[in-house]
Amino acid sequence: MKRIDIRPLKQLWLLLLPGLVFSVLSCSTSASLPDKGWDQLQQILSQIEPPSFPARDFNISEFGATGDGQTNCTEAFKNAIAACHAAGGGRVVVPGGVFLTGAIHLRSKVNLHVTKNATIRFSPDPKQYLPVVYTRFEGVECLNYSPFIYAYELENIAITGSGTLDGQASNDNWWSWKGQKEHGWNDGEPNGNDDATTLYRMAEEGVPVENRIFGAGHYLRPNFIQPYKCKNVLIDSVTIKRSPMWEIHPVLCENVTISNVTVISHGPNNDGCNPESSQNVLIKDCYFDTGDDCIAIKSGRNSDGRRINVPSENIIIQGCTMKDGHGGVVIGSEMSGNCRNVFVEDCVMDSPNLDRALRIKTNSLRGGVVENIFMRNVTVGEVSDAVIIISFNYGEGDTGLHTPIVRNIYVSNVTSRKSKYAISLEGYERSPVTNLNLSNCRFDGVQDGNLLSNYKNLNMKNVYINGELQK
Repeated sequence: MKRIDIRPLKQLWLLLLPGLVFSVLSCSTSASLPDKGWDQLQQILSQIEPPSFPARDFNISEFGATGDGQTNCTEAFKNAIAACHAAGGGRVVVPGGVFLTGAIHLRSKVNLHVTKNATIRFSPDPKQYLPVVYTRFEGVECLNYSPFIYAYELENIAITGSGTLDGQASNDNWWSWKGQKEHGWNDGEPNGNDDATTLYRMAEEGVPVENRIFGAGHYLRPNFIQPYKCKNVLIDSVTIKRSPMWEIHPVLCENVTISNVTVISHGPNNDGCNPESSQNVLIKDCYFDTGDDCIAIKSGRNSDGRRINVPSENIIIQGCTMKDGHGGVVIGSEMSGNCRNVFVEDCVMDSPNLDRALRIKTNSLRGGVVENIFMRNVTVGEVSDAVIIISFNYGEGDTGLHTPIVRNIYVSNVTSRKSKYAISLEGYERSPVTNLNLSNCRFDGVQDGNLLSNYKNLNMKNVYINGELQK
């Protein structure tokens, strides 16, 4: 019997398989997946549990802190945290007063508790955030100035209380490092743009992280709060203002609860909360009034994001209020490690200075897959751009080799009062935005309708734009 060579068929199958898988995933019906998607919510919530702490208090005043707003209390914070950790955990209590400090580094089993009439005021002196620590700057790993409150490879940590965290950032210090005249920069002054370009180049060239050293003599702004590779994190009830850039930035974390937090900060890149490459994150009952995105979900930038290759997934956003900002809930642009399973419900977004409600931004340098995004019961007052916008041409545009994929987006019971567009979609011809489903939505006061290009399976049921039913 003549033997048939099946190798060409096998090779053909291997070539066709990715496309077949993509087609199957992209063609999920709007009737089935939304139910299955929202059914995951309770299961994910059951996996998110705030840490608890022993009933022991360590008052920073007993470790030499003075709440006069002028005495540097960095050592007092350090010693109180060390004593709390050594005792097996508890609360490091900040009493009434204004406490000036440099970087605060948490330890496992420590709850930094800022009481109602207390303010932790962070020094604007960059030297207070040295030596450098292992961190991320805009999705790229490096060694840089310490975030104001930093935790690395810890478990069971918290920042709680109804007090205030004041970063003191302004046009006279951190904000001018952005290199924008509107934020205090003047011609000829140094800024962080060249440093950022250098860092991005290092990552693309595969320079080891330990050799990507910035800090003193450089101008990469630190984040405000950054737990890095931590488990069981709670941030509750504090007010955060005047950050150098991103406010709350969990990186490679698991089991994170951010609740009842108020963020008011209008500097450059002053995102409110940016979970990055993190899993099982709950952001609940928070208030955001920011100079950039209110919430921006990320997973690493370009080659560095693909090298680490950890997605952000199981992100739940409930009951939040968004005022000023570039976007209410945003995914990207640093999303090279992928993002999936995002649930947004019962939020209010409203401001003439809020640009969009739901935004996904990427390009072919970032790449990545965004899928299974669910939004329901959201009230949008006024946004200046589109209520829902998905763009593959953010920043550098289509200049790379990593085609992004965005699919399976479900939006229901969303209303808006005023916007330029209702929906704006801008995929690639080779990779259309796929399977966007809207149901029971009403977009009023829309100036220019929809702006749509390169999309597939746009499904609308009981959707009205300016009173007209969409088909």
